[in-house]
Amino acid sequence: MPIHTMTHRFPTENYLNRELGLLAFNRRVLAQAEDERMPLLERLRFLCIVSSNMDEFFEIRVSGLKEQIRAQASVATIDGKTAQETFRLVSAEAHAIVTEQYLHLNDVILPALAERGIRFLRRSTWNEAQREWIRNYFIREMVPVLTPIGLDPSHPFPRVLNKSLNFAVELEGKDAFGRSSNIAIVQAPRVLPRVIRLPEELAGVEYGFVFLSSILHEFVNELFTGMTVLGCYQFRATRNSDLFVDEEEVTNLRTKLQGELPQRHFGNAVRLEVADNCSPAITEFLLSQFGLQAADLYRVHGPVNLVRLMQVPDWVDRPDMKFRPFVPGTPKGLPKGANIFDSIRKGDILLHHPYQSFAPVIELLNQAATDPSVVAIKMTVYRTGTDSVLMQSLLRAAQSGKEVTVVVELMARFDEEANIVWATKLEEVGAHVVYGVVGYKTHAKALLIVRREEGGLKRYAHLGTGNYHPRTARMYSDFGLMTANEEITHDVSEVFKQLTGLGKARTLKHLWQAPFTLQPNVVAAIQAEAEAARAGQKARIVGKMNSLVEPEVINALYEASQAGVDINLIVRGVCMLRPGVPGLSEKIRVRSIIGRFLEHHRIMYFYAGGKENVYLSSADWMDRNFFKRIELAFPVLDPKLKKRVITEGLKFYLADNQQGWDMNSQGSYQRRRSSRSKPHNAQGELMLTLGSS
Repeated sequence: MPIHTMTHRFPTENYLNRELGLLAFNRRVLAQAEDERMPLLERLRFLCIVSSNMDEFFEIRVSGLKEQIRAQASVATIDGKTAQETFRLVSAEAHAIVTEQYLHLNDVILPALAERGIRFLRRSTWNEAQREWIRNYFIREMVPVLTPIGLDPSHPFPRVLNKSLNFAVELEGKDAFGRSSNIAIVQAPRVLPRVIRLPEELAGVEYGFVFLSSILHEFVNELFTGMTVLGCYQFRATRNSDLFVDEEEVTNLRTKLQGELPQRHFGNAVRLEVADNCSPAITEFLLSQFGLQAADLYRVHGPVNLVRLMQVPDWVDRPDMKFRPFVPGTPKGLPKGANIFDSIRKGDILLHHPYQSFAPVIELLNQAATDPSVVAIKMTVYRTGTDSVLMQSLLRAAQSGKEVTVVVELMARFDEEANIVWATKLEEVGAHVVYGVVGYKTHAKALLIVRREEGGLKRYAHLGTGNYHPRTARMYSDFGLMTANEEITHDVSEVFKQLTGLGKARTLKHLWQAPFTLQPNVVAAIQAEAEAARAGQKARIVGKMNSLVEPEVINALYEASQAGVDINLIVRGVCMLRPGVPGLSEKIRVRSIIGRFLEHHRIMYFYAGGKENVYLSSADWMDRNFFKRIELAFPVLDPKLKKRVITEGLKFYLADNQQGWDMNSQGSYQRRRSSRSKPHNAQGELMLTLGSS
């Protein structure tokens, strides 16, 4: 295992905090919900995305901080903060974001929806007919699956699933057995929808919805016959969702994971959300049950899980309140119905998702599965979904007798279960399934196809910055490259040998690979630009990524800035580098783009004395990607395709003054707007340029 020692060549104040950077990103997402230029139902969707992001933030990042605090770790991170200091700052900012989020929901979004005939009916507004319909729904659909649990010595506080909806009910009186429990817990099964639509004739508007929580609040007394309900309060606990699997100590990773996955739902609690009407006594009781403190409590004015509202825009047929439908385009080099291998042999093909369709990737694997000339297929799988057409093609290929090898990453966070299912299915039809390298996640996106042609065996490859996942390919911006270049396909073949076999890592001609050469080559390329600048030559670096946190790369960028290199960084999420600091990073500019699609591609541009070297990668500039994962960066060698990447992936984004956010040296972001220059929206322009007309 390669050993890496982190170096800090600059004082701690020159690095920003990672956790606060993640929260700053969520503020930018929240700003999308608050942007009046956005369609109203999309603003609701962005509010839900904030909740989804915050859930994962608590499940992974905050849980990690709490583990460090519990272990009394005093070691400071690169920015000089201890876990205790970071948690205090994170707690204050997270509370502020959640407060702003619910204020905007209640004061702006819901009233605006109501004006347009989309109403969430509160209990206080129900008329008799509505109440009768809702009560019948409660009796018919909810009562049979609800299990009220009265707390007493024989019924202790139940195990509450991670992020599940629950209700604490205050009671008075005695039940049929003479028991006088003062508290009961009602868990809302996940089979129940959190939002229910009323018939239009009853709702009085085109779209009338009722929250599940409102229904249970109204009729909860019917679950406790003969007793008096004093109060009913919704609550939700978020738990540590990191899996604790020591890969080096297990003999069968898949079996171990299958045993661990159910426990994810019952990790240590890290956050408690309650409705703002929850009584102090119940609040204290719940905090004590989950072993939490006041700082872990989030009182919200509305449903405790806004993620469940994510489906509402899909249920509402109002195109005027959503983004205009977009149909991805298809590259000219891929005529419909043509043999895709013939097309790739004629020259490399660049796909820019979601502006260009993911269908050619599906077609490539589909043709490979059915083409009698194809003898072998090798593929990495990180995230692919539960109903993947790509996996179905691999199954068909294996069933037809082709040599199919799949490197399945079982530790892909939150996709472990789906990947285990696919691994099992592939093994059952005779595919070779391997789980990568112990201690490293296989995050590279690579597909290699070996075909028997005139003159011998010919390799074809697809390399990408994003997952082999057709659904996310419609929402995430990514590049994919199809190539028959003999040197690149040879490199890809060597990588698969490493992943499936044993032996020393061989030198690759074109690909940069983590954990071996990727980070050193990135640092060397930055240093080469610095040397050119010191020699009075033109020097420029442009990078696009999701996160920038790796110290040695940050240090190299600081030194390149001091040497006079012009540096532009487009970082969607966390950036621990401080741009624009006099004497340190004056030549570095950092911006973030938040829009309709999730910015996901990773691009590296180095001027390189006029050669303009361009690499695409699966890796962010993070410690984990450089040193704890199998990652690839691949060059774009074709001059026309290289120009496309520079234009579509970098220039459009650097010119964006509609969805761009400029970062200052303190880590704060300002919306990039210019009334004097022509409006530029990178995503909008790419839809026009590449989309299907």
